[in-house]
Amino acid sequence: MGTPVSRLAVIHTGGTIASRPDPGGAGLTPQRAPQTPVSGPIRPEHIDDIQAFNLPSPHITPAHMESLRGLIEDLAPEYGGLVVTHGTDTLEETAFFLHLTLGTPAGVVLTGSMRHAEEPSWDGPGNLHDAAQVAVNAQTRGRGPLVVFGGDIFDARTVTKVHTTAVDAFGGYPGPIGRIDYGPAGAALHYFARPEPRPLYRPARVDARVEVLYAYAGWQGEGYAEAAERADGLVIAALGTGNLPAELLALIEQTCTRTQKPVVIATRTHAGPVLPIYGYPGGGATLVRAGAIPASFLNAHKARILLIVLLGLNLSRAEIAGVFGRGAF
Repeated sequence: MGTPVSRLAVIHTGGTIASRPDPGGAGLTPQRAPQTPVSGPIRPEHIDDIQAFNLPSPHITPAHMESLRGLIEDLAPEYGGLVVTHGTDTLEETAFFLHLTLGTPAGVVLTGSMRHAEEPSWDGPGNLHDAAQVAVNAQTRGRGPLVVFGGDIFDARTVTKVHTTAVDAFGGYPGPIGRIDYGPAGAALHYFARPEPRPLYRPARVDARVEVLYAYAGWQGEGYAEAAERADGLVIAALGTGNLPAELLALIEQTCTRTQKPVVIATRTHAGPVLPIYGYPGGGATLVRAGAIPASFLNAHKARILLIVLLGLNLSRAEIAGVFGRGAF
């Protein structure tokens, strides 16, 4: 009996992996989706390429993410695995949105490239090949959407882009959850963590306006009032374990009590949880007493994605606080 055939869907969304120098202008633009390298159980006749959209990743919105979710769920029953090619700038946000909302147990892997197709060091084919092998591997099933880059396999909740130009641009504490290498027998896939249960959220809409503010030494709240007025919710990339200058305490308390809009406190630090430890004005404990919601271990832009999803479910501020507090993601 031969190796079972694994059908693969490769969904293209644009990004550097599809980019080339624009002959009619300056710089790179997404132009042509790459061809998937084949080996092992994956043959050319087993691959279907689907062009979902062809955008640079800064142009990706939650509406595109929701469209992608629907497409993946429609396709998943027909395939042994699905790969999404994506620009790297917002890849982690799309991966996390899918982690929260995607209902299929099929292997789903996001990847991209840091170099474009006309550079001799183009990393697109290698990343795409790795992603395809991971997606169709039986060990991947049921793990939720993953990110594969440079042979490393990352959880969508913790992966983040850590370098602007390096080919090993993705990391995130506590590191990869798996690795794909190649030996005489072909792909050797090793996971270092077991799959975890994840709640599934189905928001009725993904158009909530959530803005991110960035804290710094000496910040007196410039821009806060305007953002709080126009947004449905706020995320603040705060200092350390979730602390802010004293001037922000009254502003946050007013938002939480007067408008009931959620204010989520993340951290601008690259890793670690938000904890309400400090009791000075603006310290994390005082912010929580004022009504702010700690973001657990999510960075600010992933906390924003989760808040958009929860607002799309019409949850109250207390219910939203419960989701973040339980780490229900």
